Amino acid sequence: MEPVAEDWQRALAIVAHPDDLEYGAAMAIARWTAQGKEIVEVLATRGEAGIQSMAPEEVAPLRAAEQIEAARRVGVETVEFLGFPDGMLEYGLPLRRELARAVRRHRPEVVVSLNFRERFPGGMFNMADHRVLGEAVADAVRDAANPWVFRDLTEPAWGGVRFSLFANSPEATHYVEVTDHLETGLHALRAHKVYFDTLGTDAEGPDAITGVEQMLRSITAETGASAGVPHAVPFEVI
Repeated sequence: MEPVAEDWQRALAIVAHPDDLEYGAAMAIARWTAQGKEIVEVLATRGEAGIQSMAPEEVAPLRAAEQIEAARRVGVETVEFLGFPDGMLEYGLPLRRELARAVRRHRPEVVVSLNFRERFPGGMFNMADHRVLGEAVADAVRDAANPWVFRDLTEPAWGGVRFSLFANSPEATHYVEVTDHLETGLHALRAHKVYFDTLGTDAEGPDAITGVEQMLRSITAETGASAGVPHAVPFEVI
């Protein structure tokens, strides 16, 4: 695996739900903000369909607040929500338009998102929102650079994105070492307290948050072993 280039200053992280970034990518974000880089987070939804025991209108503000706190813990000050319906993201022009608008508005050099492939490493099937959002992100970066696409947008075209990073892809070829930022990333994960508390405890395993932390330690250690460092997060680069 090759290290992700870090000779840039501005990145835009785009994912579907609150907590998506905290499954590894937030550790890389913590590293980058510690380097003085500027990171903005944009979420397509507020995660309102993520807690089955609570009404969506009650969940949305809670999960949005948890994401804002999680972002703060890794040094990100700006978090935006596009307001698309959680669990029902559709690939198409409306989503691509809003993502392209975000890229044009924030003018990043790098875009960060989550795995959009059918499965995660290990074989777990990826959910629809992740697949739809990631593919739309990849296309919206190109859309944002073309002044003749989405001509209704007032933001000028932006072709300055050098590459996009998709965390935890089964086709990952690059890594970001997070040895010194692992605990900061896990601290950000714990900001999603209401969400993880409602997931409860498996009959034969740890509570939800502990299980996720164990999984992330294992993933970063395994990726680090491939990269020759103690802990790393894997990324597919486009």
